[in-house]
Amino acid sequence: MDALAGLLDGPRARGAFLLRMVMEPPWSVRIEDHAPLCLVCVTHGEAWIVPDSGDPVLLLPGDVAIARGPEPYTAADTAQTLPRARIGPGGTCHTLQGEPLAQSMHLGVRTWGNAPDGSTTMLIGTYQMKGEVSGRLLDALPPLLHLPADVWNCPLMPVLDDEISRDEPGQSVVLDRILDLVLIAVLRTWFSRPDAEAPAWYRAMGDPVVGQALRLLQDDPAHGWTVASLAAKCGVSRAQLARRFHELVGEPPMAYLTGWRLALAADLLRETDATVEAVARKVGYSGSFALSAAFKRVRGISPQEHRTGAVLPERQQSP
Repeated sequence: MDALAGLLDGPRARGAFLLRMVMEPPWSVRIEDHAPLCLVCVTHGEAWIVPDSGDPVLLLPGDVAIARGPEPYTAADTAQTLPRARIGPGGTCHTLQGEPLAQSMHLGVRTWGNAPDGSTTMLIGTYQMKGEVSGRLLDALPPLLHLPADVWNCPLMPVLDDEISRDEPGQSVVLDRILDLVLIAVLRTWFSRPDAEAPAWYRAMGDPVVGQALRLLQDDPAHGWTVASLAAKCGVSRAQLARRFHELVGEPPMAYLTGWRLALAADLLRETDATVEAVARKVGYSGSFALSAAFKRVRGISPQEHRTGAVLPERQQSP
């Protein structure tokens, strides 16, 4: 497993909010759902994405955008059109005065809008990601990512467009998997651009030595790694690996491994009922005491406090 695959394993769609939005101008929708990530693709017409901070982005047919939450933004026919509806947490929809719009704008299975034959059609997929591993991925993205159609050509979009209005057994799972593949394709295209400001861990994957080391750490974080054993697996000296890893990733190999182990542990503590002891051994610590010591040293709280929702004193920098 490479570093990108490891991070993408966190934001796997599970019952993601998916819909086709069909609109006829004038229209403007204020998005305040606090979702960590929303993917938007225009299939017909055009739409503007207007963030609260930053420049508006025009989406044309085939363009795709990813809005990174929880900051609100507006989708509209023009950058100047004032909002007429508000999307809240959980996909709830109301007028700005609080009147419900879910029924009046319902146009069929997973289809919503102000006109069944509107000139603008968008496919929207919203992820609800709250994990530490997912957070590392989100931190690597700009608040608003935009890929024009001429640099982004994904054969999966017509499939998603066809499947989104179906209502067959297992349809939600089918849509989740397609959305995952679309997201992966978007991120690979984004990070591979010549002018991309890809995170250090992504750029380091191209190095024959450090890339192999990252794969080993991502694939088996519970292994009792040392710099020496990692270097031996990569076929270089301990000093060579330590120097090269720090140059490309920005921190020593064992510091990276600690951050990765604690991120995995944090997600397991929140998402499962496993004991602290079981979580510790799963991510590479000898037991609950060792995990607790590392958790407190790096995050300032205990694993149990993290599980019960204690607020971090300060978010740690992700590798």
